[in-house]
Amino acid sequence: MSASGGSMPPPPNPTAYFPAPRITLPVGLDILRTYSGAFICLEILFGALVWILVAASRVPLPLLQGWVMFVSVTACFLSILFLGVFLFSYTHRVAVDWNQMDFLFHAATFVFYFGAFLLQAATTSLHNYRCPSNATVLLSGQDYNISIAASIFAFATTICYGCSTALALRRWKL
Repeated sequence: MSASGGSMPPPPNPTAYFPAPRITLPVGLDILRTYSGAFICLEILFGALVWILVAASRVPLPLLQGWVMFVSVTACFLSILFLGVFLFSYTHRVAVDWNQMDFLFHAATFVFYFGAFLLQAATTSLHNYRCPSNATVLLSGQDYNISIAASIFAFATTICYGCSTALALRRWKL
């Protein structure tokens, strides 16, 4: 109470400090009916295929293919998490600009996946390279075929992340 006998002023309105989340994508199962939802599902599918194919090969160059494996596993799990946020309507519980978050996530993942694709393609291009120590071919026939498939799916995943980035930028800036 103040000296004049009046009461204390009311506390500030919390909505003034925490604006409503800004999002233009639908939540729930409706996310799967959009182009963005379809691209996220393709990112998960193709990313898991890259992960499986690299793991199935003999991994002749662990430094290169280790990065490909790290990017594919991390991007796959983060895409599942990102899709889960929209599927289970968690976007209304966290007050962030989801359009900006969508763009930043997909742009960063696009850059990492593009690098992983280049490293996988570089590994595939070493098919006829012979190790100087024992004169054996770096990639056997089966490993070469697996590496080609992994390169193709890494490229497809990179394209999906690029399309998602373009759609997210359009939603965020328009």
